[in-house]
This record gives sequence, C-alpha cells and structure tokens, in this order.
Amino acid sequence: MEITIQRDGLTLFGLLEGSKTIENDKIVILMHGFKGNLGYQKGKLLNDLAQSLNAAGFPTIRFDFSGCGKSDGKFQDKTVWSEILDGMKIIDYVRHTVKAKEIYLLGHSQGGVVASMLAGYFSDVIDKLILLSPAATLKDDALKGECQGVFYDPHHIPDSVIVDGFTVSGDYFRSAQTLPIYEVAKVYQGPVLLVHGDADRVVDPIASERYYAVYKNADYHLIKEADHILSGDNNQRQLMLDDVCRFLQEERTQAKT
Repeated sequence: MEITIQRDGLTLFGLLEGSKTIENDKIVILMHGFKGNLGYQKGKLLNDLAQSLNAAGFPTIRFDFSGCGKSDGKFQDKTVWSEILDGMKIIDYVRHTVKAKEIYLLGHSQGGVVASMLAGYFSDVIDKLILLSPAATLKDDALKGECQGVFYDPHHIPDSVIVDGFTVSGDYFRSAQTLPIYEVAKVYQGPVLLVHGDADRVVDPIASERYYAVYKNADYHLIKEADHILSGDNNQRQLMLDDVCRFLQEERTQAKT
C-alpha cells in the first residue's frame, strides 16, 4: 500500500508491503542509494529485497528520500544530513503509526551510510541493521574532491557539481567532508550484517571492512564477483537475498537499554 510521511513541509512517498494492515509487530525499512529511488521496476535492488523479505514473512517499507522518485524536494538540495532527517521521520512513523515492536534497518550504498548513523542515533530502538555496499568512502572522496569520476577542488568547493546528469550541491560535499560516520555508527551495539561485492567498482569494500572493525556484533560477507548492486553472472543477487533473510530470521538479539 502507498504511504506518505511529512518532513519539514516535504511529503515523502513510500510503499508498505507484505501486510494488508498498517499496524505490524515487525518491519524492515529499506533505504536506497545516491541517485536512486525505492525501486519501481522488477529487478531493481530494493524491489527484489522487498519481495524476498515479504515472502520470508517480513513486512517492509521502502521509500524515496526527498528529492528522489515520487517524494517532494529537489535533488540539488540533498545531503546525507537531509537523508538522515528523512530517515528519522520514517522511524517515527514506524514506531507510532505502524506500532512495530521490532524495527530492522537496511540500507544500500549511501542509504547504508544513512542507516548506520540512524542506528547509532536510535540504538535503543533498532533491533537489527543490514548494510549492503555501504558508501562510507563518500567522505574520503569529498576530502579529495571526487564524486563518481567527477573532480572538483575540495579546498574551494563550487556551488554545484554535475554528476552523471544530476546537479549535486556544494553543501553536499562540504557536509560530507566532516561526517562522523563511524563515530556515530559504532554507538549501535545490536546485530549487524555487512554484505559487499569484491567486484564493486563504485564503493571499495574497505568501507565495509572499516564498519566491521568498529562493530562488536557483526557478520561480514564478501561475495565473489558481485558488483555494487550485488549482482553478477553466477546468482550473486540471490546469495545476498538469502543472506539477508537468514540474518533476520536468526534468533540473535540485543539487550535494549
């Protein structure tokens, strides 16, 4: 079913799937990556994830960050911080409207960075965390003045940079340079699953290795010949989907404070 959530005058669009009712005891929140959306076509990563999770008995909410897909806002106004604010409202919606007793966060690429920081901010609320190809190297890239093959002066950041046809604001890069990604992420003490492909040419697997080093309760799966969207010629996407469902089905929980 379609849902909408308000955040500072913006309407965020999402889909609640795997349930015929709004209220659910458990929910998985799916967060897309940079330049992405909630996955409207079959075969898109978040679409495949939602279908697999629903089949395994987990209702899901996938949504468009502001400035993406069907949500309000302009892409050039997006920053990682704006996505964190979006995510906070989604979590509030899940807590107070869905009334979920178990909340799981799953983020891909930049959505993984957002999910990791939200889990740190909501460490008393989030039950499990899944990071797929988490793009924490976006901070490294911002410090050296690069974004997906486009270069700029990191010491004199322009007002905007065109990346693959998308206008990215200078504010995005300025804030990315000082993001406390791992410092906030490590506050979360619950179970974490990290999945990365060793053939990822967008985000170096070192990002997941760094996460694995700061988490105390994490599994790290490096999938051979899988790319950034965890696909490949040898059923890599299905291996990832199986990993995610298995992790959520495990009886491994955290003690909430």
